[in-house]
Amino acid sequence: MDHPSPVDPGEPRVALVTCADLADLDPDDRLVLPPLAARGITVEPAVWDDPGVDWSSYDLVVLRSPWDYALRRDEFVVWAATVPGLVNPAEVVRWNTDKRYLAELSAAGVPTVPTSWVEPGEGWQPPAETGEYVLKPAVSAGSQDTGRYDLADPEHRNLAAAHVRRLSDAGRVTMVQPYLGAVDTEGETALLFLAGPDGLAFSHAIRKGPMLTGPDLGPDGLYKAEEITSRTARPEQLAVAEKTLAAIPGGTRQLLYARVDLIPGPDGEPVLVELELTEPSLFIGHADGAPDRLADAITTHLARHS
Repeated sequence: MDHPSPVDPGEPRVALVTCADLADLDPDDRLVLPPLAARGITVEPAVWDDPGVDWSSYDLVVLRSPWDYALRRDEFVVWAATVPGLVNPAEVVRWNTDKRYLAELSAAGVPTVPTSWVEPGEGWQPPAETGEYVLKPAVSAGSQDTGRYDLADPEHRNLAAAHVRRLSDAGRVTMVQPYLGAVDTEGETALLFLAGPDGLAFSHAIRKGPMLTGPDLGPDGLYKAEEITSRTARPEQLAVAEKTLAAIPGGTRQLLYARVDLIPGPDGEPVLVELELTEPSLFIGHADGAPDRLADAITTHLARHS
């Protein structure tokens, strides 16, 4: 990566946090660079585990694509707690990087995909009933280590048990969820919220096509390709998203962004599959004005941290 050019010491400096595999940022994140430059803000990509980065030299540190943290989550959480001006903040990172937060949100009345949890060392066998299930680790980024299993297929049953053993042997908690078939037709809806003067405001929505076609057979890269298109959010989806955001510990004013991922439940009503507050793709290239709205959100948090 090129060394940053000298900057006007009076300009605010913002770090966009990434990982070594994306040292020059994800292409979607690069779309915010021109709007930030137009606002007189100096921006630099910075790799989260690079010991040479002086995090205290930045006025704001924005988590964007540190997508290699999943197997080093404890290290990542400790790192986050040392970074001044981090958004979203370290306590949010700690809470949101373990998907057991879904149980808390469900208990708070948020409609969520039914989920059971298998602790490391705990015995597990596929349910006796047939049907399709999704298995994934409670700590993951993207769709890493995630598989879809048809329990009517004996081979899938064996592969599902092996998947849980593989995660358990690595000391990881497994999530077990029914696969909701509407994903194959409607896909997932991701609702994006960005900070404004009065807190988070809805920005845009996208559709993610179905990604899980079968069992997880081992490592397949840092992240899987996604089929993304723009989408208009429906009132019932926005209502679930607002209920989800209202249940976040510490409230939403602390947040720069939030992504609420919904899928249709068995009755067609939206249910939460994931709440992304740590390093979500924001898909700002799929909505008119979204790069400017993200730049405005960063400007808002710069003012709060000044």
